[in-house]
Amino acid sequence: MSDLKLFRYDEQSATALPGDARPIEKSLQKLIESQMETFLGVRCLASEYSTGKTHKGRIDSLGLDENGCPVIIEYKRHINENVINQGLFYLDWLLDHQAEFRWLVMEQLNKEDANNIQWQGTRLLCIAADFTKYDEHAVAQINRNIELIRYKLFGPDLLLLELVNAVSGPSTALTTTNTSEPELEPVVTSEKSTTKTNAQQIGSASPALRGLLEQMESFITSLGDDVQVNPLKLYTAYRRLRNFACSTVVPKQDARILLWLSIDPASVQLEEGFTRDVSNIGHWGTGNLEVSIRDERSLEKAKALILRCYQES
Repeated sequence: MSDLKLFRYDEQSATALPGDARPIEKSLQKLIESQMETFLGVRCLASEYSTGKTHKGRIDSLGLDENGCPVIIEYKRHINENVINQGLFYLDWLLDHQAEFRWLVMEQLNKEDANNIQWQGTRLLCIAADFTKYDEHAVAQINRNIELIRYKLFGPDLLLLELVNAVSGPSTALTTTNTSEPELEPVVTSEKSTTKTNAQQIGSASPALRGLLEQMESFITSLGDDVQVNPLKLYTAYRRLRNFACSTVVPKQDARILLWLSIDPASVQLEEGFTRDVSNIGHWGTGNLEVSIRDERSLEKAKALILRCYQES
């Protein structure tokens, strides 16, 4: 059981706000669906989505996250409800019905998003007032992208969402350090150009740059147990409930790590060659402040920005 408490205070006193963790009601599901992008970084595509006559099920909420990964959200309405097994059933159903999901994305969003779905990062989010120790143990034993999120209401207009477990893929740097043959195929973006995958970029970087990447990822993951590392086709995302940073590597010609942070660039003293406002410049991942890390000195400078970004996320 979570022991999180919320207090309202002034100079004279402090008062604990009563928390409410009753079994989830339909109204809370509607609230989360209506503000899903703000709460979870997920664009809502459908509610109570039918899996058809053969499978005879309904997915509570279906969405697409800020990294282009499909997301299934199941709400645990009763303490004894086995929402994890149910979600796993829907997860397998979704991976077997990719064309149907792609069509849904095209209808609700656009063709570009439908063509850039990141199936390898498909996620299952289970939201409940609380989870048992058996739930957490079961998820730890299952090698799937399953996140348990606990909620608590404080009054009529305050909602707390807490990530109970963090699920991360292997470290980007560690999985590519000794890789001479990248696993993923190049992404052909036009007849004249070919964009290399993130794994290919890291694989062709110098040992020194890969070492720098390992140091940066080690620092990011040390910030908290809730940090999740998500290696994607074109970049790596670092997130809690939502992305707070993304990175890739430029291996040749001014070799460096490019890091994008979810910080308002206007709140930072920009430094030529180190930080840049990319609010109106196309780039991979999320975040409008671009940081270039070329050596240990610039990594040390970047740590303060990374820490701030993590704390504000």
